[in-house]
Amino acid sequence: MDEFECTPTLNTGLRGVEVASTRISLVDAKAGKLIYRGYLATELAQNASFEEVVFLLLHERLPKKQELEAFSGRLKNNRRLPPAVLDVLKSLEPDTSPMDVLQAGVCLMVQADADAGTGTMESTLASAESLVAKVASFIAAWHRIRNGQEPVEPDNSLGHAENFLYMLTGKRPQAAVVDFFDTALVLHAEHSFNASTFTARQVISSRAHIYAAISAAVGSLSGELHGGANVRVMEMLKAIKTVDNIEAYVNETLDSGKKIMGLGHAVYQVDDPRAAILAPMAKKMGEMVNQPLWFELSTRLEQVAKQRFKEKKGRDIFVNVDFYSASLFYAMGIPMDLFTPVFALARVPGWAAHVIEEKFATSAPAPALYRPGAAYVGDYCGPDECSFVAMDQR
Repeated sequence: MDEFECTPTLNTGLRGVEVASTRISLVDAKAGKLIYRGYLATELAQNASFEEVVFLLLHERLPKKQELEAFSGRLKNNRRLPPAVLDVLKSLEPDTSPMDVLQAGVCLMVQADADAGTGTMESTLASAESLVAKVASFIAAWHRIRNGQEPVEPDNSLGHAENFLYMLTGKRPQAAVVDFFDTALVLHAEHSFNASTFTARQVISSRAHIYAAISAAVGSLSGELHGGANVRVMEMLKAIKTVDNIEAYVNETLDSGKKIMGLGHAVYQVDDPRAAILAPMAKKMGEMVNQPLWFELSTRLEQVAKQRFKEKKGRDIFVNVDFYSASLFYAMGIPMDLFTPVFALARVPGWAAHVIEEKFATSAPAPALYRPGAAYVGDYCGPDECSFVAMDQR
């Protein structure tokens, strides 16, 4: 067989390729800014509740007081899970991955949404609100069921963040913990065309319903290079154990060509702006529960890793959102395998906003079914077609 030459198209993961326009968010890589519909995400995190930000993402503006009250009321009315969904959860093996359970659960929730298939703007917005509420309830219910406990009924006197923590543990959380968690939800709510958001938009471009799109996004988020990164950060901190072990860990990791989890980002060319807010919260949360070690490890690790990376690679590396969210969630008592589901809980409104924009955008040209091309580079037959060979002659 003659050898043939081909030049494969470089697989860049579409980085730097603009595939659509959006009014939802902007990641300013050089300035280190994250913007939700014109507002700095860091400013929203310090001043607005998660419910306000959900309204902003879904309805394109911040709500007035009465609008927020009505919107929060609708979210509360949507918290209860369908009995059939709870029955499915009780039938699963307790060691089933929470993200696998969540991906399947989102699809199951459509059975209680009679209007999901109508495809109107009104029905899609209603489905989005239902998903924001029910995903939180679902994660809490699964955690309790897998531990042999009955799910906790939602308390409609509580806000979204506080109610989730209450349903997870059966106990009212401290006010400071609620504030920290609410802020973390705001900071994770949206991040432009990341892998899971692009997945949601691609699915909805086929005119599937929103449940299919959000379920697919959950599947994308479950990968260790996306939502699963915060778990690997905590695993890294636990492996290091003490501050004295940091330098050896960093040197060994970089020398072997491996990554320091929580450092480096596909977009940002400076430190992730969300990390600047998460870091002091992680510090305070650690102090509240007498676990200051994780924050101490994180800050020293960040310092040493950045310095060694610069020395070895000749360029800077920057901290991302996972670096401090890991120790924050851990100090809150959230199980490590729920870190990524909590990420999903926060990201549902962002995904839903993109689903709505992809499906109902009025801009020209109108959104089209995603169908990228690929450069075929041939196979062992060469660039031409293979000749079929009968079974007894192969």
